[in-house]
Amino acid sequence: MSYYQYHVFFCTNSRSDGRGCCQDFNASESRQYLKAAVKALGLSGAGGVRINTAGCLDRCDQGPVIVVYPGETWYTYVDKEDLDEILSEHLQHGRIVERLLIKNT
Repeated sequence: MSYYQYHVFFCTNSRSDGRGCCQDFNASESRQYLKAAVKALGLSGAGGVRINTAGCLDRCDQGPVIVVYPGETWYTYVDKEDLDEILSEHLQHGRIVERLLIKNT
């Protein structure tokens, strides 16, 4: 059994060479937002949800990226409403948010 029910990794990579990156979409602020929401709902900690920072997840061309384990579910998001939907549907109810999935190609 895993220590956490869900482990969420936010790409917060910033590139200085002009190529696009998740930080161009305020990924650090989005991570902080979801982390605070998880904590406010009492979902953080052992047996719950862990929100972590990740370096480059190498899928920057698909927008800001998060990956949820177990299940290796890759999402992109546009705004806080998308993050709220991931929180409610996936992290609270175990339902994948199909419209935000990044497909393996």
